[in-house]
Order: sequence, then structure tokens, then C-alpha cells
Amino acid sequence: MAPLRYLSGFGSEFASEDPRCPGSLPKGQNNPQKCPYGLYAEQLSGSAFTAPRTHNRRTWLYRILPSAVHTPFSPVEQPYLTHDWKSSDPNPNQMRWHPFPIPHINKEKVDWVQGLHTICGAGDPCARHGIAVYAYMCNTSMVDTCMYTSDGDFLIVPERGTLHITTEFGKMDVVNNEICVIQQGMRFSVEVDGESRGYVMEVFDAHFELPCLGPIGANGLANPRDFLTPVAWYEDRKVPHGRYTVINKYQGKLFQAHQDQSPFNVVAWHGNYVPYKYNLENFCVVNSVSFDHLDPSIFTVLTCQSVKPGVAIGDFVIIPPRWEVQANTFRPPYYHRNCMTEFMGVIKGSDEAKEEGFRPGGAVLYGMMTPHGPDAAYFQGASNAELKPQRVGEGTMKFMFESSLSLALTEWSQKTCECVDAEYYKCWLPLKSHFNPDWKPE
Repeated sequence: MAPLRYLSGFGSEFASEDPRCPGSLPKGQNNPQKCPYGLYAEQLSGSAFTAPRTHNRRTWLYRILPSAVHTPFSPVEQPYLTHDWKSSDPNPNQMRWHPFPIPHINKEKVDWVQGLHTICGAGDPCARHGIAVYAYMCNTSMVDTCMYTSDGDFLIVPERGTLHITTEFGKMDVVNNEICVIQQGMRFSVEVDGESRGYVMEVFDAHFELPCLGPIGANGLANPRDFLTPVAWYEDRKVPHGRYTVINKYQGKLFQAHQDQSPFNVVAWHGNYVPYKYNLENFCVVNSVSFDHLDPSIFTVLTCQSVKPGVAIGDFVIIPPRWEVQANTFRPPYYHRNCMTEFMGVIKGSDEAKEEGFRPGGAVLYGMMTPHGPDAAYFQGASNAELKPQRVGEGTMKFMFESSLSLALTEWSQKTCECVDAEYYKCWLPLKSHFNPDWKPE
């Protein structure tokens, strides 16, 4: 099979047509009286029509049948997907989960949608304000089924297994150490090769954007050219008995409709509202070359900003392999209490600060103003280490979903889930006082 092709750039104006139908993009206009090849013109709007041009997002799709051709939606039960943040009591403790269990295919077939489990969140998609964090654990592909969310944008982080994603815009393969973003309203279907697991952040307010670089300058962190968008691909496929299922996440609930044709019938498209993926190995790391441990915001890949300048509804931050060269510095992350909420996961390798307990497929959550930092053994080691240039985190990748909202846990994530580490707090108990009132400067 030939490798998939992509378009390069972030927030760009793209145009793509399936090479099987040359000239399928209308020339010089968006919706001619008759489209080439007898196609239908359909606009997918990701912003208000009157949004400023710098924030206006839309794409024109030229498809075999409009997306409106389906039966009425009806509710679908998915017991692990919820936005009811009041169903469980607040919990200010440090939380850690061992790797989330993947169902065995011999016992139960679970596709990507069925495997979504809400861990925490805040806000309300009806008010277009908030965030939800999920884990997905699945073992089988979505067959004659697609999904879209009316509530927000999905940022998907695979930890185990490759996701073969078909969208209305084309196909993407997303492997470990890559991420993808599928924005509000975009239909997609996920195929897997076997057991698969990962994480999802959904933001309700706005779309993800690259962080401002400020004094860093014009280059660094995640460079726009490294974001990849699929090229147009279509299938003109009928499904017997009208049993192709379209799942819509709407106001925090799932609904399904049926149709007799594949939704991936877009022959050509143009616009700037697209799905995309990014390889985290392409991140250009910035760090201190003199002293002190800088704030983790220097590792921000994407951000969804609130109406307050510099305050994020959701940041996607990574802790990548890097050089550390700071002099006279405690180099690990400092002890911290944060006005933001921090949810962290391991994509590969281990956490250098807590190697035994924080493993790929697991997670930690530090709620608003919940204290956290290195455990006793790591503190002792870093406090007495020789401060020579050192390569840190080789072969690992951790990430953080950080939000200005106070995220509430679900009943499943703090009580029902079998992988909650009830003894996480004990890693800090061996910390001892080193206070010496007779200390004198050297």
C-alpha cells in the first residue's frame, strides 16, 4: 500500500482534490449552479460567519451526497461518557491511575467510540465553555460507523497502537508519539490493528492554535510546517439496508442516525478548517542555558485560549527529551501549587521523577492548588547530583493537559475504575526537613 500523502502547514488555506477526479474543485467560486462531476457543494463552518478574518474558519466540501441525507437521530447509551460533573463528590487529592485496562478481544469487542471513558472535566458544551478529558481503550475497528462531535474539538494522543483515521477530508495514520486534532463537526472513523489506548482532550470554547512565541522570536517550539493535513480521498460506497451509522456527540450525549452511503464521499475540498496531525519529535525545545528550571509553558505545543489574555481553557504541553545544562540549579520540576489544573500522561518510556508508579497508559491529576513535585528519592538524588550537561528523558515522552478550569472527576475515574492508585500520596511522606538554623554561607 502506498504511503499516505499530506498537506503541510498550520491554519493555512488548503485546496485538495482526489486525483481520480481532476478538475473537481470549482474554478473561481464556491457554489456554482452546477458543480463539476455532478457534486454537491457543502460548507463546514468552524466559526461565525462574521468572525474576524484572522479567526474565521470554514471549508467547502464537494461531495457525492450532502451530509443531511440520513434518518433522524436517536439516543445511544454509552455508560462511560458523561459531562455530569456533579455526579461525584469533589476530590482535592493528588490522583494517579495505573495503566487503564484494555478489554480483551476474546471477551468483548470494543471500538474507539465504545472505548471512550470520561476521566474529568468542567463546563458545559451548551454554553460553549469548558473541557473534558477522556481515555480510550479499544480493540476493534469502527465498521460502517463514523463519529463527529458537535460540542468541541478533539485532541487525540495515542499511547498504544496506530490509529488509521478516515475523515471527510482524507486519511491519516496517527502513531505513537504523534497527535491529531479533529475539529468540531468533522466526521471520522477509526480503524485499529489490535489493542489500542490513548488520551483525548475536548475543548468546547474555541479551536486550538499555536502559542505566541513572544521574545523567543519567529521560530521554535512547534513549527507550522510540521503539521500535516490529509489530502482528498473519497469512496462512492453503498451500504446495504441503510445501516451505515453516524454517531453525533451532542450536548454531552451520543446519538445515532443511519444512511445507506458512506459519509466519506468528499471528492474535493478547499478551506482552512481541517483535521491535522503532528509528530512530537519535531518539537524544537527551548530551555534555560544558564540557571533555574523554567516554567513548563515553554513546552506548549497547542493552546485553546480563554477570553483572558494568556489564560488557557486547555493547553497541550509535552515533556520531551532534552539537554539540561543549568548551573547551581535543582533541575527537576520544582514543588508546585498551581492555579491551573494539571492532567498528565506517559506516551512512552517512564517518568524520570517517579519511574516505578507513573507508566505509559496511566495518568496523574493535580487539581487546582493541589501540591505536587518530586518524591523523596528523586529530590535527594537531584540535590546531590553532579551538575554536568546531561541528556534527560531519552526514549520517553510525557504530556500534560493544563486548564484554567477546576476539573471534576467522574464516578468511574475515582471510584469504579480498577486502576486508581490509592497509595499515591505515600511517595511524598518520606520527605524530611533539612532545615539548619546554624547554616552559614560558604
